[in-house]
Amino acid sequence: MKVIGLTGSIGMGKSTTAAMFREAGIPVYDADAAVHAAYDVGGIAVGPVGEAFPGTVKDGRVDREALRQAVLGKPEAMAKLNGIVHPLIGRDRAGVFEQAAASGADMIIMDVPLIFETGGEKNMDAVIVVSAPADMQRERVLAREGMSPERLEAILAQQVPDAEKRARADYVIDTGQGLEHARAQVQAVIAQLRGT
Repeated sequence: MKVIGLTGSIGMGKSTTAAMFREAGIPVYDADAAVHAAYDVGGIAVGPVGEAFPGTVKDGRVDREALRQAVLGKPEAMAKLNGIVHPLIGRDRAGVFEQAAASGADMIIMDVPLIFETGGEKNMDAVIVVSAPADMQRERVLAREGMSPERLEAILAQQVPDAEKRARADYVIDTGQGLEHARAQVQAVIAQLRGT
């Protein structure tokens, strides 16, 4: 089974693209969704994160905004958080792999926002980068509730620049030309990965 990384900077359309792979019958592991579950009430990361970052757990769940404030722009704190969360999420991911293999899947998509930032590309058979023009990215992100230009810049500062991601990618899916154009690219990538 091929392990295919799917990544892209904030606002590039990665979640929509992941859904297109899912619609095509390809299993998708969503790292963000796994982290959300780990941070929710009863989640596997609530205790360890609360211990490491006092004040970030409220009503039995990790308060993502409080945690963001505790780590944003602080590389040591971010490394500490990743050191706690990544091993926990790794166990969850193993179960998804087992299910995909049992179903006879020939590939699995790993929807991971920070593949290049964490060196995760070394564990992938190929990496797909989802991209769009910078002005479109900015417009999409600033339309989100609670987003500001300053917060967007802080997030982008922690991510490998889009141009570098595109250069390092095995495949690039451009979401700047509409859904049907992106869906056609997804189908083409699947066909290439299957060697058809």
